[in-house]
Amino acid sequence: MPTTENKIILIVRRTRLDDLIARFNTLAQAQFYVEHLGADFSDYQKEHENYQKAVTIAETQLRQLGRVQVLDRDFLPNFIFAKQDTVVVLGQDGLVANTIKYLNGQIVVGVNPEPQRWEGILLPFQVEDLNKIIPDVFAQRRPIKEVTMAKATLNNGQTLYGVNDLFIGPKSHTSALYQIKIGKRQEQQASSGIIVSTGLGSSGWFKSLVTGATRITQALIKENKLVAVDSQTGRMTQHHDSRFPWDANYLHFTVREPFPSTTSSATLVFGKITPQKTMLLVSQMAENGVIFSDGIENDFLQFNSGTQATIGLAEKRGYLVS
Repeated sequence: MPTTENKIILIVRRTRLDDLIARFNTLAQAQFYVEHLGADFSDYQKEHENYQKAVTIAETQLRQLGRVQVLDRDFLPNFIFAKQDTVVVLGQDGLVANTIKYLNGQIVVGVNPEPQRWEGILLPFQVEDLNKIIPDVFAQRRPIKEVTMAKATLNNGQTLYGVNDLFIGPKSHTSALYQIKIGKRQEQQASSGIIVSTGLGSSGWFKSLVTGATRITQALIKENKLVAVDSQTGRMTQHHDSRFPWDANYLHFTVREPFPSTTSSATLVFGKITPQKTMLLVSQMAENGVIFSDGIENDFLQFNSGTQATIGLAEKRGYLVS
Protein backbone atom coordinates (compact mmCIF):
# COMPACT_ATOMS: atom_id res chain seq x y z
CA MET A 1 0.00 0.00 0.00
CA PRO A 2 1.22 3.57 -0.75
CA THR A 3 2.63 5.38 2.27
CA THR A 4 1.13 8.76 1.34
CA GLU A 5 -1.86 10.27 -0.43
CA ASN A 6 0.32 12.99 -1.89
CA LYS A 7 1.40 12.68 -5.49
CA ILE A 8 4.88 11.86 -6.69
CA ILE A 9 5.65 13.45 -10.06
CA LEU A 10 8.30 11.49 -11.99
CA ILE A 11 9.94 13.74 -14.59
CA VAL A 12 11.39 11.88 -17.57
CA ARG A 13 12.88 12.88 -20.90
CA ARG A 14 13.30 11.55 -24.39
CA THR A 15 16.59 9.86 -25.21
CA ARG A 16 18.81 10.66 -28.17
CA LEU A 17 17.40 7.57 -29.86
CA ASP A 18 13.84 8.81 -29.33
CA ASP A 19 14.79 12.09 -31.00
CA LEU A 20 16.41 10.29 -33.92
CA ILE A 21 13.37 8.08 -34.49
CA ALA A 22 11.11 11.14 -34.34
CA ARG A 23 13.31 12.75 -36.97
CA PHE A 24 13.74 9.77 -39.32
CA ASN A 25 10.42 7.98 -38.63
CA THR A 26 11.83 4.47 -38.02
CA LEU A 27 14.59 2.83 -36.00
CA ALA A 28 16.14 1.38 -39.17
CA GLN A 29 16.34 4.76 -40.88
CA ALA A 30 17.82 6.33 -37.76
CA GLN A 31 20.45 3.59 -37.60
CA PHE A 32 21.29 4.00 -41.29
CA TYR A 33 21.78 7.75 -40.85
CA VAL A 34 24.09 7.43 -37.83
CA GLU A 35 26.17 4.57 -39.21
CA HIS A 36 26.39 6.21 -42.64
CA LEU A 37 28.24 9.07 -40.92
CA GLY A 38 30.59 6.60 -39.27
CA ALA A 39 29.22 6.92 -35.73
CA ASP A 40 28.54 4.10 -33.26
CA PHE A 41 24.79 3.46 -33.23
CA SER A 42 25.08 0.87 -30.46
CA ASP A 43 25.86 3.66 -27.98
CA TYR A 44 22.52 5.29 -28.74
CA GLN A 45 20.76 1.95 -28.22
CA LYS A 46 22.59 1.23 -24.98
CA GLU A 47 21.79 4.66 -23.56
CA HIS A 48 18.12 4.25 -24.52
CA GLU A 49 17.84 0.76 -23.02
CA ASN A 50 19.51 1.80 -19.76
CA TYR A 51 17.28 4.83 -19.42
CA GLN A 52 14.08 2.90 -20.10
CA LYS A 53 15.15 0.31 -17.54
CA ALA A 54 15.77 3.07 -15.00
CA VAL A 55 12.33 4.56 -15.70
CA THR A 56 10.66 1.19 -15.14
CA ILE A 57 12.49 0.55 -11.86
CA ALA A 58 11.84 4.09 -10.59
CA GLU A 59 8.15 3.98 -11.43
CA THR A 60 7.74 0.54 -9.83
CA GLN A 61 9.40 1.64 -6.59
CA LEU A 62 7.54 4.94 -6.43
CA ARG A 63 4.13 3.33 -6.93
CA GLN A 64 4.73 1.36 -3.73
CA LEU A 65 5.20 4.65 -1.89
CA GLY A 66 2.49 6.93 -3.27
CA ARG A 67 0.40 8.02 -6.24
CA VAL A 68 2.66 8.49 -9.24
CA GLN A 69 2.29 10.58 -12.37
CA VAL A 70 4.93 10.31 -15.09
CA LEU A 71 5.54 13.61 -16.84
CA ASP A 72 7.67 14.20 -19.93
CA ARG A 73 9.88 17.29 -19.81
CA ASP A 74 8.09 18.75 -22.86
CA PHE A 75 4.96 19.27 -20.75
CA LEU A 76 6.69 21.05 -17.86
CA PRO A 77 5.79 24.62 -18.94
CA ASN A 78 2.05 23.89 -18.86
CA PHE A 79 1.84 21.46 -15.94
CA ILE A 80 0.28 22.64 -12.70
CA PHE A 81 2.09 21.21 -9.67
CA ALA A 82 0.23 20.87 -6.37
CA LYS A 83 1.85 22.44 -3.32
CA GLN A 84 2.52 19.07 -1.62
CA ASP A 85 3.78 17.23 -4.71
CA THR A 86 7.16 15.53 -4.41
CA VAL A 87 9.11 15.79 -7.66
CA VAL A 88 11.53 13.06 -8.74
CA VAL A 89 13.71 13.95 -11.73
CA LEU A 90 15.29 11.08 -13.66
CA GLY A 91 17.85 12.44 -16.08
CA GLN A 92 20.84 14.69 -16.52
CA ASP A 93 21.63 17.80 -14.49
CA GLY A 94 19.98 20.00 -17.10
CA LEU A 95 16.64 18.29 -16.55
CA VAL A 96 16.81 19.06 -12.82
CA ALA A 97 17.47 22.74 -13.50
CA ASN A 98 14.76 22.89 -16.14
CA THR A 99 12.27 21.32 -13.72
CA ILE A 100 13.04 23.62 -10.77
CA LYS A 101 12.27 26.63 -12.98
CA TYR A 102 8.59 25.64 -13.13
CA LEU A 103 8.19 24.81 -9.43
CA ASN A 104 7.15 26.97 -6.52
CA GLY A 105 8.51 25.46 -3.33
CA GLN A 106 8.12 21.76 -4.19
CA ILE A 107 11.01 19.51 -3.15
CA VAL A 108 13.08 17.89 -5.90
CA VAL A 109 14.88 14.52 -5.75
CA GLY A 110 17.52 14.19 -8.48
CA VAL A 111 18.16 10.62 -9.66
CA ASN A 112 21.02 9.56 -11.92
CA PRO A 113 19.79 6.90 -14.40
CA GLU A 114 23.30 5.90 -15.50
CA PRO A 115 26.17 7.01 -13.22
CA GLN A 116 28.76 5.53 -15.60
CA ARG A 117 27.58 7.98 -18.27
CA TRP A 118 26.49 11.11 -16.40
CA GLU A 119 28.51 12.93 -13.75
CA GLY A 120 25.33 14.15 -12.07
CA ILE A 121 26.22 17.06 -9.78
CA LEU A 122 22.50 17.57 -9.17
CA LEU A 123 21.77 13.83 -9.20
CA PRO A 124 22.99 12.47 -5.84
CA PHE A 125 20.79 9.36 -5.92
CA GLN A 126 20.34 6.22 -8.01
CA VAL A 127 17.05 4.49 -8.77
CA GLU A 128 17.79 1.77 -6.20
CA ASP A 129 17.84 4.46 -3.48
CA LEU A 130 14.28 5.65 -4.02
CA ASN A 131 12.51 3.21 -1.67
CA LYS A 132 14.69 4.55 1.14
CA ILE A 133 14.97 8.23 0.18
CA ILE A 134 11.31 9.01 -0.55
CA PRO A 135 9.98 7.88 2.87
CA ASP A 136 12.68 10.06 4.46
CA VAL A 137 11.52 12.98 2.31
CA PHE A 138 7.90 12.43 3.39
CA ALA A 139 9.03 12.37 7.03
CA GLN A 140 11.19 15.49 6.51
CA ARG A 141 14.32 13.63 7.57
CA ARG A 142 16.46 14.58 4.57
CA PRO A 143 18.64 17.71 4.36
CA ILE A 144 17.48 20.22 1.78
CA LYS A 145 19.68 22.54 -0.28
CA GLU A 146 18.19 25.89 -1.27
CA VAL A 147 18.86 27.16 -4.77
CA THR A 148 18.81 30.87 -5.65
CA MET A 149 17.07 31.68 -8.94
CA ALA A 150 17.41 34.60 -11.35
CA LYS A 151 14.48 36.50 -12.84
CA ALA A 152 14.05 38.70 -15.90
CA THR A 153 11.09 41.10 -15.84
CA LEU A 154 10.14 43.06 -18.97
CA ASN A 155 8.32 46.39 -19.09
CA ASN A 156 5.41 44.64 -20.83
CA GLY A 157 4.86 42.42 -17.76
CA GLN A 158 6.43 39.22 -19.07
CA THR A 159 8.81 37.32 -16.79
CA LEU A 160 11.30 34.46 -17.11
CA TYR A 161 13.09 32.52 -14.37
CA GLY A 162 16.58 31.03 -14.57
CA VAL A 163 17.92 28.25 -12.34
CA ASN A 164 21.41 28.11 -13.85
CA ASP A 165 21.58 31.28 -15.88
CA LEU A 166 19.90 33.83 -18.11
CA PHE A 167 21.12 34.75 -21.57
CA ILE A 168 20.29 38.17 -22.98
CA GLY A 169 21.38 38.81 -26.54
CA PRO A 170 20.89 37.97 -30.21
CA LYS A 171 19.10 34.86 -31.46
CA SER A 172 21.86 34.25 -34.00
CA HIS A 173 25.58 35.02 -34.26
CA THR A 174 25.20 38.78 -34.62
CA SER A 175 25.88 41.68 -32.27
CA ALA A 176 23.55 42.57 -29.43
CA LEU A 177 22.98 46.33 -29.04
CA TYR A 178 21.65 47.62 -25.73
CA GLN A 179 22.04 50.04 -22.88
CA ILE A 180 23.16 48.53 -19.58
CA LYS A 181 22.67 50.09 -16.17
CA ILE A 182 23.60 48.70 -12.77
CA GLY A 183 23.83 50.85 -9.68
CA LYS A 184 24.98 54.33 -10.73
CA ARG A 185 26.91 53.07 -13.76
CA GLN A 186 25.50 52.80 -17.25
CA GLU A 187 26.78 52.63 -20.81
CA GLN A 188 25.96 51.67 -24.38
CA GLN A 189 27.27 48.25 -25.34
CA ALA A 190 27.70 46.01 -28.35
CA SER A 191 28.51 42.39 -27.58
CA SER A 192 27.49 38.82 -28.30
CA GLY A 193 25.24 38.88 -25.23
CA ILE A 194 25.17 38.83 -21.44
CA ILE A 195 25.22 35.79 -19.17
CA VAL A 196 23.69 36.16 -15.70
CA SER A 197 24.59 33.20 -13.49
CA THR A 198 23.23 31.80 -10.25
CA GLY A 199 25.39 29.91 -7.77
CA LEU A 200 24.01 26.65 -9.14
CA GLY A 201 25.05 27.64 -12.65
CA SER A 202 28.45 28.99 -11.66
CA SER A 203 30.07 25.64 -12.47
CA GLY A 204 28.55 25.62 -15.97
CA TRP A 205 28.35 28.29 -18.70
CA PHE A 206 29.65 30.99 -16.36
CA LYS A 207 32.67 28.85 -15.47
CA SER A 208 33.53 28.37 -19.13
CA LEU A 209 33.41 32.12 -19.76
CA VAL A 210 35.60 32.93 -16.76
CA THR A 211 38.01 30.12 -17.62
CA GLY A 212 38.34 31.33 -21.19
CA ALA A 213 38.94 34.93 -20.13
CA THR A 214 41.47 33.82 -17.50
CA ARG A 215 43.42 31.62 -19.93
CA ILE A 216 43.59 34.39 -22.52
CA THR A 217 44.84 36.81 -19.86
CA GLN A 218 47.45 34.32 -18.65
CA ALA A 219 48.67 33.74 -22.19
CA LEU A 220 49.02 37.47 -22.79
CA ILE A 221 50.82 37.91 -19.46
CA LYS A 222 53.21 35.11 -20.43
CA GLU A 223 53.96 36.89 -23.68
CA ASN A 224 54.51 40.14 -21.75
CA LYS A 225 51.68 41.74 -23.66
CA LEU A 226 49.34 42.27 -20.73
CA VAL A 227 49.56 42.57 -16.98
CA ALA A 228 46.43 41.89 -14.91
CA VAL A 229 46.36 43.65 -11.56
CA ASP A 230 43.88 43.27 -8.69
CA SER A 231 42.32 46.70 -8.14
CA GLN A 232 42.17 46.17 -4.36
CA THR A 233 45.57 44.63 -3.57
CA GLY A 234 47.67 45.70 -6.55
CA ARG A 235 48.80 42.10 -7.05
CA MET A 236 48.72 40.19 -10.30
CA THR A 237 45.74 37.89 -10.50
CA GLN A 238 46.56 34.49 -11.97
CA HIS A 239 43.68 32.36 -10.73
CA HIS A 240 39.97 32.80 -10.21
CA ASP A 241 37.51 30.21 -8.93
CA SER A 242 34.21 31.06 -10.59
CA ARG A 243 32.04 28.96 -8.28
CA PHE A 244 29.89 30.49 -5.56
CA PRO A 245 27.24 29.01 -3.21
CA TRP A 246 23.98 27.65 -4.60
CA ASP A 247 22.01 29.74 -2.09
CA ALA A 248 24.05 32.94 -2.53
CA ASN A 249 21.97 36.12 -2.27
CA TYR A 250 23.57 37.51 -5.41
CA LEU A 251 24.06 36.74 -9.09
CA HIS A 252 27.11 37.27 -11.27
CA PHE A 253 26.97 38.71 -14.77
CA THR A 254 29.52 38.71 -17.55
CA VAL A 255 29.34 40.32 -20.98
CA ARG A 256 30.46 38.10 -23.84
CA GLU A 257 32.90 39.55 -26.33
CA PRO A 258 32.26 43.25 -25.62
CA PHE A 259 33.18 45.47 -28.57
CA PRO A 260 34.34 49.02 -27.82
CA SER A 261 33.71 51.56 -30.58
CA THR A 262 32.76 55.20 -31.06
CA THR A 263 29.19 54.37 -30.01
CA SER A 264 29.76 51.55 -27.50
CA SER A 265 31.85 51.09 -24.35
CA ALA A 266 33.26 48.02 -22.61
CA THR A 267 33.93 48.90 -18.97
CA LEU A 268 30.81 47.45 -17.34
CA VAL A 269 31.43 43.82 -18.31
CA PHE A 270 31.56 41.82 -15.07
CA GLY A 271 30.03 42.13 -11.61
CA LYS A 272 27.35 41.27 -9.10
CA ILE A 273 23.59 41.68 -9.06
CA THR A 274 22.20 41.91 -5.52
CA PRO A 275 18.79 42.52 -3.92
CA GLN A 276 19.79 46.17 -3.59
CA LYS A 277 21.39 46.48 -7.05
CA THR A 278 19.48 45.05 -10.02
CA MET A 279 20.48 45.31 -13.66
CA LEU A 280 18.43 47.30 -16.17
CA LEU A 281 18.83 46.60 -19.89
CA VAL A 282 17.19 48.51 -22.75
CA SER A 283 17.22 46.75 -26.11
CA GLN A 284 18.35 48.61 -29.21
CA MET A 285 17.99 45.60 -31.52
CA ALA A 286 15.41 45.95 -34.27
CA GLU A 287 14.81 42.19 -34.31
CA ASN A 288 16.08 38.80 -33.09
CA GLY A 289 16.77 39.97 -29.53
CA VAL A 290 15.94 37.25 -26.98
CA ILE A 291 16.14 36.31 -23.32
CA PHE A 292 16.21 32.62 -22.49
CA SER A 293 17.24 30.59 -19.48
CA ASP A 294 19.09 27.37 -18.68
CA GLY A 295 19.99 26.70 -22.31
CA ILE A 296 16.34 26.23 -23.41
CA GLU A 297 16.34 28.40 -26.53
CA ASN A 298 12.78 27.61 -27.60
CA ASP A 299 11.35 29.02 -24.35
CA PHE A 300 12.27 32.70 -24.62
CA LEU A 301 11.15 36.29 -24.27
CA GLN A 302 11.52 38.68 -27.20
CA PHE A 303 13.94 41.49 -26.41
CA ASN A 304 13.70 43.98 -29.26
CA SER A 305 13.86 47.75 -29.66
CA GLY A 306 12.53 49.69 -26.68
CA THR A 307 12.01 46.65 -24.47
CA GLN A 308 13.35 47.10 -20.96
CA ALA A 309 14.47 44.13 -18.88
CA THR A 310 15.11 44.22 -15.16
CA ILE A 311 17.41 41.40 -14.07
CA GLY A 312 17.49 40.43 -10.40
CA LEU A 313 17.06 37.67 -7.88
CA ALA A 314 13.80 35.75 -8.05
CA GLU A 315 11.28 35.85 -5.22
CA LYS A 316 11.17 32.06 -5.20
CA ARG A 317 13.84 29.41 -4.64
CA GLY A 318 14.45 25.82 -5.61
CA TYR A 319 14.75 22.99 -3.06
CA LEU A 320 16.97 19.97 -3.73
CA VAL A 321 17.14 16.90 -1.52
CA SER A 322 20.71 16.01 -0.62
